[in-house]
Amino acid sequence: MKTENQNKKSSVCNCLNLRRASLAITEIYDHYLAPSQLSVSQFSILKHIRAIEPVSVSALAAEIRLDRTTLVRNLKPLEQQGLIHDIAQPGTRNRQLCLTVAGKEKIELAHVYWQQAQERIEEQLGLEDTKILQELLLKIEVLEP
Repeated sequence: MKTENQNKKSSVCNCLNLRRASLAITEIYDHYLAPSQLSVSQFSILKHIRAIEPVSVSALAAEIRLDRTTLVRNLKPLEQQGLIHDIAQPGTRNRQLCLTVAGKEKIELAHVYWQQAQERIEEQLGLEDTKILQELLLKIEVLEP
């Protein structure tokens, strides 16, 4: 009897394979992070803000390597939940984002679940293949058209 994995086939299209893999990885992280009520994207944004706060939206987008419009869309629910706030002076055009106390607490809670996802992936792939995957993804990220 074939397992689900044995029925799946790789595409000849590298882009499609990467998209499928990205969706699968995102699903794993989101599954483990579910008790924290954060998606992996939200968790990543909060972690980046904490690392470089206060930070402008443009600088954060550059750091995460995400287009500004997508980032702004992802920031809205974090602001609505009271996890981040803007400390810029009123009337200034450039927002300066920081974590709230609730945001810092949420990261601490979510980090435990994120670590479980990391361990699950490493367990499935093995330590050596996980390192190879990370190296290959870095090579792909710097490809030029």
